[in-house]
Amino acid sequence: MQPARLVAYEVLRAVSDSDAYANLVLPPAIAEAGLDAQDAALATELTYGTLRRRGTYDAVIAAAADRSTSSIDPAVLDALRLAVHQLLATRVASHAAVNESVNLVATRAGRGAASFANAVLRRVARESPGQWMERIEAEARSDDERLALRAAHPVWVIRALRRAMAAEGRVDELDALLEADNASPEVTLVALPGLAQPGEPRRPFAPTAFASPGGDPRRPVAESAGTVRVQDEGSQLVALALAAAAPIRAGERWLDLCAGPGGKTALLAAIAREHEVTLEANEVVPTRARLVRKALRAVPGDVTVHERDGRELARENPGGFDRILVDAPCTGLGALRRRPEARWRKTPADVAELVPLQVDLLSAALDALAPGGVVAYVTCSPHLAETTGVVREVLRDRADVVELDARRVVRDVSRSPIDLADDGRAATGSAQLWPHRHGTDAMFLALLQRTDDTEG
Repeated sequence: MQPARLVAYEVLRAVSDSDAYANLVLPPAIAEAGLDAQDAALATELTYGTLRRRGTYDAVIAAAADRSTSSIDPAVLDALRLAVHQLLATRVASHAAVNESVNLVATRAGRGAASFANAVLRRVARESPGQWMERIEAEARSDDERLALRAAHPVWVIRALRRAMAAEGRVDELDALLEADNASPEVTLVALPGLAQPGEPRRPFAPTAFASPGGDPRRPVAESAGTVRVQDEGSQLVALALAAAAPIRAGERWLDLCAGPGGKTALLAAIAREHEVTLEANEVVPTRARLVRKALRAVPGDVTVHERDGRELARENPGGFDRILVDAPCTGLGALRRRPEARWRKTPADVAELVPLQVDLLSAALDALAPGGVVAYVTCSPHLAETTGVVREVLRDRADVVELDARRVVRDVSRSPIDLADDGRAATGSAQLWPHRHGTDAMFLALLQRTDDTEG
């Protein structure tokens, strides 16, 4: 099998078998295989393309095999998914996609499985992509199921995204959002303030953001000794907004409460260094805490990285911080461009499990604010339960907290006009970024300020 296809297959197996994330597994797999730039690009496209449209391909495989995909051996199923992607969505020659995949199945699962794979793939190859879409959509039981097959998103995710867009009065943008989720995102870099200068071309919004020259970020990152990093522009904007939410006074104490893997922490640390501010970070998962420390190596000075339950750390420091970033654990539905497997891995039950944790983290962070201090509540999910729902729940019983106008702050930070939907509240309101509208992950931001205790 061609090395690029073999790498893609092995990554698909790691995602299926070990709940691995492709963006973490693929780069070392490419390096270990010694792929050149062309083969690395092919392996990347095959991996991400197969993962993005897995639900659609499973429907095609089930129809061609005349059996449920749950009855197919997982190793064989991943080989079929990879082959169907090549047959229906790439210019790879049909005979090559079929023959190499059948040989792979023979090696991994035996001749009987290879004969089955050969029959299925030859059936798939006999019809065009359009014919297959018509066929599987005809079996759908609702308009949402048809859209789910066409756009390769689970029905529950489509409905959650529709509600989030409807809250902005822009439900007509749903198709554009789903299409953006299925497009390969451009690589964006961050130049840490005071330590590096943004290159060209610049990104439109974050003053620290620029595009990776030639699309390959390894060279500028390596040459900068870490002061230039890969980071989504939306991720940069929410960190910059926390710093810009109120004038910075020397001697302030900042906290990144859920810091892993450390991209926002490094950006905040660079800003803190410029303003003589003390920054601390916290990450409960030890492996992610190590990533935070690694990200901070490029920034001169000491940043204490705790490995604690963020709720306990915050509650042990009442009134102790002037700014706190709560980049809360979430479903990650805003980063489906980068982690396409998440759409098939997450369920509504994950939302129900995460929301109480998000409420607890935000509540504890507010208790840890000094009067006049600001919390940035951030999620990489536009799901209303994880965003405005959490903010409403926390603010319901608090007279000592006011919500700032996050949209205004983001607009002030942005290098150029940025289209942020108004939810009808004149003086307050959260900011929601979108892949189709801003070219960023779907980052959510709310800015909450602790009032003077005497006013509460």
